[in-house]
Amino acid sequence: MSLVVLVTGGSRGIGAATAKYLAKQKYAVCINYLSNEVEAKKVVAEIEREGGKAIAVQADVSKEADVARLFNVIDQSLGDITHLVNNAGMLLPQMRVSEMSAERINKVLTTNVTSYFLCCKEAINRMRSGGAIINVSSAASRLGAANEYVDYAASKGAIDTLTIGLSLEVAEQGIRVNCVRPGFIQTSMHADGGEPDRVERVKELIPLKRGGQPEEVAAAIAFLLSNEAAYITGTFVDIAGGK
Repeated sequence: MSLVVLVTGGSRGIGAATAKYLAKQKYAVCINYLSNEVEAKKVVAEIEREGGKAIAVQADVSKEADVARLFNVIDQSLGDITHLVNNAGMLLPQMRVSEMSAERINKVLTTNVTSYFLCCKEAINRMRSGGAIINVSSAASRLGAANEYVDYAASKGAIDTLTIGLSLEVAEQGIRVNCVRPGFIQTSMHADGGEPDRVERVKELIPLKRGGQPEEVAAAIAFLLSNEAAYITGTFVDIAGGK
């Protein structure tokens, strides 16, 4: 069976590292992006230089019509989807809950939660037995991100619950659903929150005394998608340096 994977938010950071890692594992990869077409096409070009197969597709995965179009492109260009990595997400500038507006809260929840539900829906309506889904959550779902990103942490708490519930719903179909929870990973996402060097600031609080690399998260995702993890579902892997 051909391996076809969708990686949402695949133009940078963990998503880009995962797309490249999976391509080396002989997956045909669809790299979804919202607005960064240049970086998404760079990821595709790198995969193709290494002999892999990849396409880049623009879609706002928080919108139902966009998600339907995205999956239709995969159907036509790559074939039946076998694996999904829900990774798209957003972070807004650091702020206490007492200052947050409904507009901000709803934007974070729609982007980080609705998108995962919609992509799961389309994927499980296509997947056969042996399919697998990885939801990228965050250590923030356990830690709360007080004084910084409680809205983001809450959205990731919802993803943890989605993982548990969906894994039970689709287990008898032979579809596995697992979750990774990265901690402080060296990506550009911290700049979105207004603190590009955040990992450097907090690394002494991490038992391993360093931030993680996107490739370390990608390796865990690849394992959970693989047949080596065929008896693992509804499970969480924390990739957070012991924090």
